[in-house]
Amino acid sequence: MAHVLIRHKVADFAKWKPAYDAHAGERQGAGLEEEHLLRGIDNPNEVILLFAAADLKKAKEFAASASLREAMQKAGVIGQPDVCFLS
Repeated sequence: MAHVLIRHKVADFAKWKPAYDAHAGERQGAGLEEEHLLRGIDNPNEVILLFAAADLKKAKEFAASASLREAMQKAGVIGQPDVCFLS
């Protein structure tokens, strides 16, 4: 099974989290299952997510999708996220 690790900063975690939760169906449709959602100790607006990916091709397509970009923008993601595909 592959994994996807995402690290990004958000303007306000309290505003980001409900938007992230609302996008769960899209992630599930891409075969992603959240394993960990972590926040920085020194910066609680730094978010690290680890997903199990049932289908690496679908996960990569999702990561590059306009739907995800729009959701991140609306949720207050700052800058470009770091995305790593892992085996």
